Amino acid sequence: MTQQHDFTDTIFGGPEPGGRAHTRSERHRRKPPRRGPRRWLILLLALVIVGGGGYLAVTALAPLVSGVIGGGSAEAEDFPGPGEGDVTITIKAGQTGEDIATTLRDAGVVKTRSAYLAAAAGDPQAAAGIQPGNYVLLKGMRAADAFETLSDPGNRAVARTTIREGLWVKEVFAALSKGTGVPVKDYEAAAKDPEAIGLPPEAEGRLEGWLHPLTYEFPDDATAEQQLKTLVGETVKALEKANVPRDEWLRTLTIASIIEGEVNGDADRPKVARVILNRLEGGPPSYGLLQMDSTVHFIAQERGKAGTTNEQRASDSPYNTYKVQGLPPGPIDSPGTKSIEAAANPAEGDWFFFVTVDPSTGETKFAVTQAEHDRNVREFQAWCRANADKC
Repeated sequence: MTQQHDFTDTIFGGPEPGGRAHTRSERHRRKPPRRGPRRWLILLLALVIVGGGGYLAVTALAPLVSGVIGGGSAEAEDFPGPGEGDVTITIKAGQTGEDIATTLRDAGVVKTRSAYLAAAAGDPQAAAGIQPGNYVLLKGMRAADAFETLSDPGNRAVARTTIREGLWVKEVFAALSKGTGVPVKDYEAAAKDPEAIGLPPEAEGRLEGWLHPLTYEFPDDATAEQQLKTLVGETVKALEKANVPRDEWLRTLTIASIIEGEVNGDADRPKVARVILNRLEGGPPSYGLLQMDSTVHFIAQERGKAGTTNEQRASDSPYNTYKVQGLPPGPIDSPGTKSIEAAANPAEGDWFFFVTVDPSTGETKFAVTQAEHDRNVREFQAWCRANADKC
């Protein structure tokens, strides 16, 4: 005869070992077993994930879950700090918090990814503001301390390359190479492709003057081509900011480069711009000759001496403004923003002459007449006699 199966045993549990089976009413009267903290925590985490807050839930609760399930504590997920031994961490553009957590853990900065993610989840705005770059941290840090270091942009150890005003192209290449480690020959090769480096048609293929002086922060893997394109782009921005019409870009940049090569004081720049424009008019006393030493220095590609020699001023170069009327064919150096603004907005005045009477201080005097200028020149000559090694 077939034995009848009691399905209540399947649903509510079978009889206790060695005892009688409970009746249905007795089973209902028994209290259900209490759920342990691990079961409640796992259930809560599952519900939050299903509800759409998975990332924050996992981030915030991961250390606690690990501690409860593993029988330990949240402290087991983190180093006690403060840490020791410098280690440089590179945060790349586009990295997520998960990527950063992995980098820190693999470098030994934090003990676990979950500890860092928990710290980051406590301040989402700061986490989102972490900037690419290199950061110097310690091995064995508390995750919260590591997060605080990364979220402060002032802690970035960024390599900076400064291009000074008035440099020639070859000097810019040397400065870039020194700052980034890219060989000079790479810049020379990149310069042969004007379109690739963003050189405007207005430059007529000449790079001189279009490499804007600034302090730059280049990514470690930036190529020579990318770097030159950045510098050229900054020159274009400076011209546009000064409201220079595009058909005046080359002329303005050429005047600005002469200003940059002639004076140091910002107050003198607009006045030098006016002298250049007055001399370009073609009448006496200049007859269209700029007679600027900076253009002769550009021809010789030599630094360190004030003034020029008779031999240098006899050059047949189109850049020799002692012999050739008008502006030279293009810029003679890399002018800064102040010189570009001065060229775009010259001062009002009747000056035809100026001379830096004291090159050590940059003191410059302006004159309307030849006689007045001659007196200023004698003052410069006196300085040269006292500083023969600098003239």
